[in-house]
Amino acid sequence: MPDTGPHTRRWGAEATEPALPGRRLSELVEEAARCTVECCGASGMVAEGGSERPAAVTHPDLAPLVAVQLRSGDGPIPAALERGEPARCPDLLREDRWPDYRALALDSGVRSSVTLPFRRSGLAVTLSLYSFRPGALEDAPHGPARALGDFAMTCLVRDRSYGAALTELDQLGTALRSRPLVDQACGIVMHVLGCDADAAFGVLRRLSQGSNRKLSDVAAAVVERRGRGLERELAALLN
Repeated sequence: MPDTGPHTRRWGAEATEPALPGRRLSELVEEAARCTVECCGASGMVAEGGSERPAAVTHPDLAPLVAVQLRSGDGPIPAALERGEPARCPDLLREDRWPDYRALALDSGVRSSVTLPFRRSGLAVTLSLYSFRPGALEDAPHGPARALGDFAMTCLVRDRSYGAALTELDQLGTALRSRPLVDQACGIVMHVLGCDADAAFGVLRRLSQGSNRKLSDVAAAVVERRGRGLERELAALLN
């Protein structure tokens, strides 16, 4: 991460542990607003990469500026994502694009804004900076906010990978815990039907698919009944 001063160094030191996307965005917008000259506030959102779109703002008055763009599909955020480059609004009094966004921004006292897009590993994030003064954010895309956004993307991608790894580990643990039960059920099916282990496992799997139940649940039912009363159903699945 580029060393752009104490802001990025301090936040970098605090961002080593996995966190939820909402917390990452809150950290990003607060730090970006703090370290950008003439910035009166910031907003950030995860625009792509999943069904949820977490967002964060440094002040409640900025939330409608994000919401109106999501509703209309028009504004600096959609434009920045589409072009893959910053969407600048040097002076909203002279801006003829994005009328809904412009009206809300001026009503909140915002005179200029810039939205920076970030993409990595199937994830898209935007960081928007706002100012009460026109032309105040011209250098923002090349300042600390850019480095903060890049670092936030690294954290978000890492957090997502960490979450996926935990899910996979949990699934593996569940599979390992259910393995003895499945093996016991296979033994019962082998005894009832006089088949080998592969055929017995195939019977349990087809029973699971046909009843839309987990294999471990099917195995538990077979073990609980010791196969009694299941002979006809098991035999039908063997063929």
